[in-house]
Amino acid sequence: MNQSTIQEGKSLAIVAYITLIGVLIAFFMNQEKRNSFTSFHIRQALGLWLLYFIMGYIVSGFDSWMLTYSFWIFFSVLFVYGIAGAITGKLHNVPLLGPYFQKLFKSLG
Repeated sequence: MNQSTIQEGKSLAIVAYITLIGVLIAFFMNQEKRNSFTSFHIRQALGLWLLYFIMGYIVSGFDSWMLTYSFWIFFSVLFVYGIAGAITGKLHNVPLLGPYFQKLFKSLG
């Protein structure tokens, strides 16, 4: 992947991490002109957001502030890692889960 591809796709890659709506915006805007850098980060962000909502539903059933804070810290670190990779133009998988997200959503770009 060359530097111009990364520069063209950087803004949509960052948008993908902002909200679940951001993932959808980035996905549909990336359909016109497929950018592999953007597609990589869309798959990562979509996986993070879906897992965030699923795990959030499960964690909300427990009445434990330690579990809740651990949940928030875990996902905050993963989202910051993903956004930092998008800003710096790197294709680093999100720790622990990134390769699974790439396999699971490989048809998205």
